[in-house]
Amino acid sequence: QVQLVESGGGLVQAGGSLRLSCAASGTIFRINDMGWYRQAPGNQRELVATITRGGSTNYADSVKGRFTISRDNAKNTVHLQMNSLKPEDTAVYYCNGRIVQTLISILADYWGQGTQVTVSS
Repeated sequence: QVQLVESGGGLVQAGGSLRLSCAASGTIFRINDMGWYRQAPGNQRELVATITRGGSTNYADSVKGRFTISRDNAKNTVHLQMNSLKPEDTAVYYCNGRIVQTLISILADYWGQGTQVTVSS
């Protein structure tokens, strides 16, 4: 099986920074896209940022210029550097990986358990 484990959430004041990390482990042949999503209370889960295996990135308009996604293919990790945080960034942040487990497996989505980010005003 595959596990994605996030770390790095917490409480920070507006204007501050946090760095989220996610490590994938288990039976993994290849990880394609990786990304971060978030869900605030009462809202649907939304895309924050994604990164391809080759390093191409995509960001939600609300975080462009403030957040940076990066990954280490050798370590099966993805990170999200969050700067200039705002109260509206408060949410549970989920790591996602599109993973092929073996040579004969199909591509499937895997999710972490989520990490809470709270930004106080």
